[in-house]
Amino acid sequence: MVVLNLAEAEYVADYILHGGNRDEFLSKFANAHSAGFDPDKDLEAVGIANQTTMLKGETEQIGKLFERTMLKKYGPLELNEHFHSFNTICDATQERQDAMFSLVEADIDLMVVIGGFNSSNTTHLQEIAVERDIPSFHIDSAARIGPGNRIEHKPLHGSTLATDTEWLPAGKISVGVTSGASTPDKAVQAVIEKIFAIKSQPNLGEEV
Repeated sequence: MVVLNLAEAEYVADYILHGGNRDEFLSKFANAHSAGFDPDKDLEAVGIANQTTMLKGETEQIGKLFERTMLKKYGPLELNEHFHSFNTICDATQERQDAMFSLVEADIDLMVVIGGFNSSNTTHLQEIAVERDIPSFHIDSAARIGPGNRIEHKPLHGSTLATDTEWLPAGKISVGVTSGASTPDKAVQAVIEKIFAIKSQPNLGEEV
């Protein structure tokens, strides 16, 4: 079966420990389990593997949750018979997430995230900024910037693109720039060049 996030994992963990309504469980995960899946039988032994582009921190939380759950239900001597976890996050994704966590600790005014709109690892990078209330703009190329001080971007979890004007404030600002694991370096460079071009306009100031 597939869980989307920590909240769904907690629902499953509670079912493992306390049982529940089987039909409700199967309905909740109707499109996220294999044919013939039986939560009353198949959750007795749990193995965890993660999508390669998941947030590392959330992956670790889910793994520890199920480890504690199986430990509580079966005890330390039988834990290895009921629980295994495998970290399958790719190195490039981990490196970018680690760099992003460092970047959002800096004093930045806004974040530009570059990568495909359907890219899971790029979306997770945007989540890190949004969770810290840093204005974030997810774009797939430099073509989304302009004309003028305008940007077309995808809001986090949004289904359609949004357009913001005057997105770069006047005066001295600090802009964070990051990109998904498969985004070409030249795409990042093109975005940076456009940001500097906008900030060079007399009414916006040149410091960025």
